[in-house]
Amino acid sequence: QVQLVESGGGLVQAGGSLRLSCAASGRTFSMGWFRQAPGKERERVASVTWTGGGRNTADSVKGRFTISRDNAKNTVYLQMNSLKPEDTAVYTCVACKSGSSCSRPDYWGQGTQVTVSS
Repeated sequence: QVQLVESGGGLVQAGGSLRLSCAASGRTFSMGWFRQAPGKERERVASVTWTGGGRNTADSVKGRFTISRDNAKNTVYLQMNSLKPEDTAVYTCVACKSGSSCSRPDYWGQGTQVTVSS
């Protein structure tokens, strides 16, 4: 069982930046982030493989969000720039035993709230 612990959420003004971190208790094939806003379906935001070579980013955040990972720390990061009010959501870290897109996570974090004010 892999435990995921997120940090870095909070309140920011539109146009600002935040960086989310997710520390895993063990190594997995890929890691990523999902988000869910009130009244909306859960959306896969970004993912990255253990090697760092397989990165996927949703069209809605492409060019603004960047995912990366530090294998020495078993940690994945989501750098979020040019934030918009529509980015407001609970962001949840995920990890997968297989699949570069991590579209069907095996492990889920608790989630961290990101709120972007206009």
